[in-house]
Amino acid sequence: MRVHGALVEVEGSGVLLLGASGVGKSETALELVVRGGRLAADDVVELFVDESGGLRGRAQPLIRHHIEIRGIGILYLPELYGERSVCDETGVDLVCRLETWQQDAEYDRLGLERQREGFLGVEIPALVLPVRPSANMALLVEVALRDQRARKLGESAAQRLDRRIREEGPSD
Repeated sequence: MRVHGALVEVEGSGVLLLGASGVGKSETALELVVRGGRLAADDVVELFVDESGGLRGRAQPLIRHHIEIRGIGILYLPELYGERSVCDETGVDLVCRLETWQQDAEYDRLGLERQREGFLGVEIPALVLPVRPSANMALLVEVALRDQRARKLGESAAQRLDRRIREEGPSD
């Protein structure tokens, strides 16, 4: 299966960036690479299910390790950031849909439950991140990945706070 997006590995976890053309997927992926992540695919991500049933992604061989940045053009990341800036494939642990921020849209503010999206029969945690002119999308994606890893280990921060408020009541 092929999707239009970018796939980056950050601290061992893969994030699939999806969204409309021009919303900032490649720029976010590049910033994640600058922060120590590794690009697996830009523009066209080939998704497949591995032997353990996990979702993985990679670039088409012709464009592997390249990224397109509007206003600059096509870049070859190993040339600019070294071989450690790329990987041939990675798992998909989280989907971040980048969406142009809209004043009247409702965005999740609590994070009690993570939505899921299916790809090739595999359900992946997913969220929508509103893109605003001053937003640091790479930072938000990195935080979302860290939060997802914490959720795998147990109760999320939002769930813990919700439980505490229900048990103790709001503080004065």
